[in-house]
Amino acid sequence: MWRLVVLGGVCVCLLGAEGRSRGGETATFRRAPRDGSPGQVRARPRRESGSSPGTPKPSHGPPFAPCRLPLTPAEHRVLDENTHETGFNGDDGSHVILTWVGDGTGVILVLSTISVPLDTFLEGGSSRLYRSTDYGKSFHDISHRINNTFIREEFGVSVGPGSSVILTADTPVVDNPGGIIFTSTDAGAGFKFIQLPFHLAQPITYHFLNPDYLVALSIDGGLWLSLDFGAKWTKVHDGVHSFSWGAGVNLFFSCSRVDTVEADERGDLILKRTKDLGKTFTTIHEDIYSFGYIGAFLFFSVMEDSRSPRVMYFSSDQGDTFSRALLPSASTEQFYSILDGDEDMLFMHVDNPGDTYFGTMYTSDDRGILFSKSLERHLFDGQRKSDFTNITSLRGVYLTNKLDEDGRIRSVISFNRGGAWRQLNKPENVDCREQVKNCNLHIHGEHSRNNRIVPMLALSEPTAVGLVIAHGTVGDSLSSSLHPDVFVSSDGGYNWRGTLRGPHLYSILDSGGLIVAVEARRKGQVKTIKFSTDEGQCWKSYNFTEQPFFFAGLASEPGTKAMNVSVWGFRPEEDGQPMWVTVTIDFQSLITRECNDQDYEEWLAHSTEGGDPERNGCVLGVKETYRRLKKQSLCRNGKSFVVSKKQSPCLCTRDDYVCDYGYYRHVNTSECVRQPDAANKTLEICLNGEEDELLTAGYRKVPSDKCEGGFTPQLAVQTVIRPCGVKPSPGPPARSSSPDNDFDTPRERLVLILVCAGAGVVVLVAIVSALLAVKRVVYRNGSPMYRFSNLQQQYGDSLGTADLESATSSNGTACQQDSDDDLIE
Repeated sequence: MWRLVVLGGVCVCLLGAEGRSRGGETATFRRAPRDGSPGQVRARPRRESGSSPGTPKPSHGPPFAPCRLPLTPAEHRVLDENTHETGFNGDDGSHVILTWVGDGTGVILVLSTISVPLDTFLEGGSSRLYRSTDYGKSFHDISHRINNTFIREEFGVSVGPGSSVILTADTPVVDNPGGIIFTSTDAGAGFKFIQLPFHLAQPITYHFLNPDYLVALSIDGGLWLSLDFGAKWTKVHDGVHSFSWGAGVNLFFSCSRVDTVEADERGDLILKRTKDLGKTFTTIHEDIYSFGYIGAFLFFSVMEDSRSPRVMYFSSDQGDTFSRALLPSASTEQFYSILDGDEDMLFMHVDNPGDTYFGTMYTSDDRGILFSKSLERHLFDGQRKSDFTNITSLRGVYLTNKLDEDGRIRSVISFNRGGAWRQLNKPENVDCREQVKNCNLHIHGEHSRNNRIVPMLALSEPTAVGLVIAHGTVGDSLSSSLHPDVFVSSDGGYNWRGTLRGPHLYSILDSGGLIVAVEARRKGQVKTIKFSTDEGQCWKSYNFTEQPFFFAGLASEPGTKAMNVSVWGFRPEEDGQPMWVTVTIDFQSLITRECNDQDYEEWLAHSTEGGDPERNGCVLGVKETYRRLKKQSLCRNGKSFVVSKKQSPCLCTRDDYVCDYGYYRHVNTSECVRQPDAANKTLEICLNGEEDELLTAGYRKVPSDKCEGGFTPQLAVQTVIRPCGVKPSPGPPARSSSPDNDFDTPRERLVLILVCAGAGVVVLVAIVSALLAVKRVVYRNGSPMYRFSNLQQQYGDSLGTADLESATSSNGTACQQDSDDDLIE
């Protein structure tokens, strides 16, 4: 869920007390009744009740004292007046899917579903649809607007640009020509019934800008396109395995060589593109194993036969040209994973051979071709989940975990987009025990959430500058034997502070001016919410209900600008069936004063004490000074708040450059020097009639770095391309008029011939040796094939010009998952 970018409509499964919806996401809250409850209509998953017998209970980590302030009677009265509870009486849904519709509309759609097990005589299940127009303070049952139709649980509520909504009915394939969808263009106020000419294999995908453009994949591998929000559909291709929107109206898809898609055809697929909405097609590459699209990059893995390793290719121009990435190839037991990416660079994980649970992280150049090693022993657990996290509240900051040689997991952070990694500082209010040699903060990530150690991941938002909230432990390494506590950073991860004891679910409101949290209990019920107006330094507690309930999750409006939050859960009823409950707390009436200029301060990001004042705050070639709220200011930023910052360029240093292909950074001098096995200045290779040459001084600027002046590599030459066999014409030789240079006598001519012959032999041997050395370098490190074109137009040449705007796929992810376990996580 990192770093790949998320828009409205993505379903985030949050089990038990593991629910917290984030901006633009759809949250799923599940529930299960207490063991032995009467009135059960079906078997449901048992709630986790703590450690199993014989398992030692986690102990508490190093102590710290959270700051707690009392809630005044006046504050309690205001919150009581602005707290709204809704009980969904008679709803026996096993889980609800909650989605915000539109931007600032206050509309929430809640789909409650219950599935009937396969061993019953009933078919399908039942569902109810609820709608709120006041940010969750009240809900109305609108199931009649969709004819009380059972909606497919796994497809959920699909929300697109504007106020568009799609619901997919659970229609049996037998005796039905196609599926059924309900569409809405007014945020669910009304729905239109549409009979499809096919059965859906996965949720319908919106275009990222135009909600009328829809793409769907049928269960028989047909790729279908609608240009009028689902009213009419046209099949554009058969045998399709997966697809993804690119920039503009570019649509990429992988398909089989024949018109059926079988599981054993992976590695035998064809990658195609249409940029005129299905009128014509272009073949980009064959022997495709999987592909995806993220930021401005199209990427795909190629597997020429079942025994050959997979290699990665990238394109930054919508597939017009593409290049093999200079990365290690992956065997059938290994995998690639795109961790994050934008228009400037990519983060790539390459799995180590064997079941090691770690690999190597690489960062790319701005073309996705040259990759530099960023972090070794990067953790990737047995479920192929990474702890890699983009800290979105501060530019250039990334957080992840590594598996060290001693078998311990340790957290590391980078402040310059993977250029350098270091361990996190110890929280200022926490001290380690004496027997702990290295005292650092270690952050729980996806690995810990999968193992139910923590209920949610680290949280940061672009509008809350510098603010990071995360679960962690303090000590030598990450520990599952210690209760995770909540830690907060106000400067993007440089410094931390212990803020809450034990696991919580938390949410950022009012652009960071307000933080709310509810304790995540594996057993027992909740009735208290905690809130902080000073970035987690101190907390107040409010009892939001007189009847506690089992906690399922937090939900707040996308964008972090809201002032209200909903607490979801279920409460056992007299008949033994649990009832869904939501409590919405509006803090706007508690924090009434609008912030003014005196409430803000200027803050230099990435600044540290000591060091060169000229370089202080310089990261990726620029200093950034933000205008942000003072911690002691009790006011609200409001809906109109916009992050304000000033930028000033820094002088370039060697830190703004990475070593180019074939070079490494010398330990003593920090200069980039050529690798001993790459002594030739030119590395070249021929492929498809083109030759690619890398001419470089050994340095290349870090992608997105904006430094000016200062250090400049000498004689740096860009990559050049020319047809094979064509070399630059040598200049005319300089002739000397000295008679000493003439060979006029036969003896002199004989000596010249012998010398030339001997020199020719030496040169020939040297050339052969150099070619062999270059070949060894090229094929050991990956061929430097930077840009070669291999496009074949199949159905005409009337293709339009591609819009180079960066795109994300409209189903909510920045890269289209190719259902490929090896490539995209």
